Amino acid sequence: MTHDDILARLRERFGADSFATSEFRDNKRVVVPAERVYAVLECLKAACGFDMLAEMTAVDYLRYPNAKDRYVVAYCLLDTATGSRLVVKTFVNDPDPVLPSAYPLWKSADWLEREVYDMYGIQFDGHPDLRRILMPDDFASHPLRKDYPLRGKGERHNLPVLTRAEG
Repeated sequence: MTHDDILARLRERFGADSFATSEFRDNKRVVVPAERVYAVLECLKAACGFDMLAEMTAVDYLRYPNAKDRYVVAYCLLDTATGSRLVVKTFVNDPDPVLPSAYPLWKSADWLEREVYDMYGIQFDGHPDLRRILMPDDFASHPLRKDYPLRGKGERHNLPVLTRAEG
């Protein structure tokens, strides 16, 4: 299925004005509103053959010139039969950045959503086990947010000191 076929299928299902598209080099992107992201992901899996959620990340646009939204979440999809890739982007904002979990569609979303939650504080409604994956459980912040200070907030005073065993 070509990129044009995929866009035609999305336009047919959701309407031509319900999403935006962009392309940079071989990176094809679809930007959808947060309230439609799950339905679009579901359509891309069932009707367009994107059987793998290869990567998922977020970006904090705080203090970014002309940014209208605080966070973007990017889902990098792969059709393993054809090698086609597509990035689906959606935006969420404070004070309560929440998206539906993609875990029912792709089990790989389990760890990917946990990482985005841990680093940015974006919640994924319906995730089976949304908890920290990289930071200690009692860590109170989200270190990839742009308002997080580069030297931390002083939370390191209660983290255990790790030393290399002499050998």
